[in-house]
Amino acid sequence: MLTHETISEKIIEPLLFEMSTPGHNAGRLPAYLDVPAADLPQELQRADLPLPDMSEVQVVRHFTRLSQLNFSVDTHFYPLGSCTMKYNPKVNDWAAALTGFTHIHPYQPEATAQGALEMLYQLQYILGEIAGLPHVTLQPSAGAHGELTGLLVIMGYHRSRGDSKRTRVLVPDSAHGTNPATAAMCGCTVTHIPTDSRGNLDYDILQREMDDTVAAIMLTNPNTLGLFEERILEVTTLVHERGGLVYCDGANMNAVLGIARPGDLGCDVLHYNLHKTFTVPHGGGGPGAGGTAVRDTLAPFLPAPLVARRDGPHGPEYYLDYDRPQSIGRVRAFYGNFGNAVRGYSYLRSMGAPGVREVSENAVLNANYIRVNLADAFDLPYDRVCKHEAVFSGRRQARLGVRTLDIAKRLIDYGIHPPTVYFPLIVEEALMIEPTETETLETLDHFVATMKRIAREAEETPELVKEAPHTTPISRPDDVAAARKPVVRWQAGG
Repeated sequence: MLTHETISEKIIEPLLFEMSTPGHNAGRLPAYLDVPAADLPQELQRADLPLPDMSEVQVVRHFTRLSQLNFSVDTHFYPLGSCTMKYNPKVNDWAAALTGFTHIHPYQPEATAQGALEMLYQLQYILGEIAGLPHVTLQPSAGAHGELTGLLVIMGYHRSRGDSKRTRVLVPDSAHGTNPATAAMCGCTVTHIPTDSRGNLDYDILQREMDDTVAAIMLTNPNTLGLFEERILEVTTLVHERGGLVYCDGANMNAVLGIARPGDLGCDVLHYNLHKTFTVPHGGGGPGAGGTAVRDTLAPFLPAPLVARRDGPHGPEYYLDYDRPQSIGRVRAFYGNFGNAVRGYSYLRSMGAPGVREVSENAVLNANYIRVNLADAFDLPYDRVCKHEAVFSGRRQARLGVRTLDIAKRLIDYGIHPPTVYFPLIVEEALMIEPTETETLETLDHFVATMKRIAREAEETPELVKEAPHTTPISRPDDVAAARKPVVRWQAGG
């Protein structure tokens, strides 16, 4: 076990400019040149940023070391709850890089892009089948954008019926965190529905709140506690009986693929986090994809264009359907983040229907394996079978002075990325752990053993945990200052 005495002093990677040694260089010109010598143009130089004198091998080693400081799904276990940080099969990147996909333009004639359009059409169909909601747009840029698209479709539906007083949206406090903001962006007011003792939305309060001013309920199922809504059929029936619609946040679809279809459960709209559920790890600053699926009655309001198919003289033809008079209009330029659509399509076709179901079965199995094996070390606020993620509370450790943030930081010392912490907000000292389906039993056992070890450290040497991480160049930055006053460039003497 690491102790204060055995922790070595941190090795902080110096900046390139600090490593400069006069006379070092990466190349040397011959004494006699056959071309005239020229100085570097003044407009390419900055007086406060002199070029460092370094050899080529020094530069290569410097940037290689920096790259190795990064966590990634390809190098470390990433149990980041609700973000589905699972391994990305490289065949999907290969497919997205095919020249037939990368060397096209969204405004070229449809006849010259039939392969790309057919792929998008088939992806729309597959996503519709998985959701139980047959009409799909691939325009949205990411999950929250798909969520906004879905609620705009719902509001368009109500307006088309002259039902203008429906401007209220019900949002359970176990729903995805962006739901209230989305409702506000659509001009709606938000009513929160609390969670009951089982981790479901409180059905009795839902009954009281569900009236003719409610446009929709925005729920996440499984919810952010990692729990399946046990009364989901009663919830959707009640909302429909009183004239509202049901929006389902698909952020947690990794738990129910091929097992439960939101459309069959009474949901009217679903957005996918296509980029994370189907191959591309969440986050990292890269483009997302937020495909949105709806049932038949809402299809006229989807963004235009949709990819459609018709019979041509030589067989099926694929085209962009702009003839949608009730559409809410475009929600972005072009037709979605195409590269991620290719990755998702490649993932789904390589897995097949049985494989897609197995994804969720293994994800649920892995999460419950962690839930059961850590139940003696951390509190479980809702102790029942979970789905893709297990939500613990670190309140037992907090009483010893060790907060959830400290536990997350200590995991870094053991080569494991921290899970989501302090979310969902309804769990004190929350630790949200999602192992995904791609991790081995050996990795899960290592994680369980590490978490138990940290729990013991919290009891025996709490300062060790509170000062973690001990193995990184920077240990405890001021997170608030970093967000509000970021330093994004090198400054001399800074």
